Amino acid sequence: MNPKNQPTGMTAFYIVWAGQLLSMLGTAMTQFALTIWAYERTGQATALALVGFFYVTPLLVLSPFAGVVVDRYSRKLLMMVSDFGAGVSTIIVLVLYSMGILEVWHLYITAFIAGATEVFQWPAYSASISTMLPKEQYGRAHGMISLAGEGSRIFAPIAAAALIGLFGLQTILLIDVVTFSFAIGALAIVFIPQPKVTEEGAASRGSVWQEAGFGFRYIWQRKPLLGLQILFMVGNFFATWGFTLMAPMLLARTGNDALTLGSVNSMGAIGGVMGGLLMSLWGGPKRLVHGVFLGWAWSGLIGLMLMGVGQSWTWWAVASFGSAIVVPIINGSNQAIWQRKVPADLQGRVFSIRRLIAWFVNPIATLSVGPLADFVMEPAMQGEGGLANMFGWLVGNGPGAGMALIIIFAGLMATLAGLGGYLFPLLRNAETLLPDHTQELPVGA
Repeated sequence: MNPKNQPTGMTAFYIVWAGQLLSMLGTAMTQFALTIWAYERTGQATALALVGFFYVTPLLVLSPFAGVVVDRYSRKLLMMVSDFGAGVSTIIVLVLYSMGILEVWHLYITAFIAGATEVFQWPAYSASISTMLPKEQYGRAHGMISLAGEGSRIFAPIAAAALIGLFGLQTILLIDVVTFSFAIGALAIVFIPQPKVTEEGAASRGSVWQEAGFGFRYIWQRKPLLGLQILFMVGNFFATWGFTLMAPMLLARTGNDALTLGSVNSMGAIGGVMGGLLMSLWGGPKRLVHGVFLGWAWSGLIGLMLMGVGQSWTWWAVASFGSAIVVPIINGSNQAIWQRKVPADLQGRVFSIRRLIAWFVNPIATLSVGPLADFVMEPAMQGEGGLANMFGWLVGNGPGAGMALIIIFAGLMATLAGLGGYLFPLLRNAETLLPDHTQELPVGA
């Protein structure tokens, strides 16, 4: 029941979506500004990679337990806690910067705090959609979520680049704090139903440790779902290599030109918005696995390989746009498959483990690619001889060339991972091998 007569269903989803859009805008501005600030202070890709490492690691370690919490308690409250935690990490950075004592290593601590609280956001948000909307709307809803994420990136890089020059980093951090309050306020005024407990859900209850392992067992017993996550795991490893190096490569090749980096990111955001709009109107291909496989192949080929080969703003902008336009289709198609196959009261645990499987390679990728770029590939591509002679025709020489070569290799591997999905019947036929769960929206949804 909805005792407070709060907005429900699609209306509630629109309100939550709008709050998250504002929050994502502030976060994207902060991330862009801190990237510039950190790279100017260190001149190394490793420093930027470590921020990602400290964000992802607690998120992954805590994921199994977060899934238990999401299935046991109010998903709405947990989303608010997650937004609040991210806001606290921004406030810490703001205070340290205002005092003139902010150091790069402080960003590792705040990234850790953000990751530890963000662990609830995605499984709670994704699982909430299953109780708010009918399954025919899943693809469109996730298209809108992608639209919010990518839309925030259109203005964030350019706005951040302009504001950091006019008013400094402090103003951007203040804007971020304000936007978090809008996200929390939007959640506070809507009704998000809790799922009805299914027979399988009741049977899975036990201790926290037992329930934390449930998601692993559930996915392991359903090989098509396991195969999809292995594909994402491989793709995510190489995508993390490529996109971790994109910002330092562009800065290295342009003499730390923040405007170029911002405009390239904005072109990617425009592509993401178009992809999100397309997915929200279309809902994805009839066979959703095509959106996953072909999307991964396109993203690796256009987004990474072309990004590495390019040596001018035009090529980088095309690559950024081309990559981002398919991301909402990849994620929306994959998410719709999982929401149709997994009962709503199990989704917190299953989705948390699903993310763990797909993302556990990210810390390995971020820790390995920074030193590989800084101490191996960048020196090897300077001047003449060795790799410089072999691949100079492809990526040129000088600062950024070594990182470009890594990005090209990462794109090739991501493309092969996507196309490789068609080689396995368990993956090709994932949608027909597993039945859809019977959906029953709670009263008030």
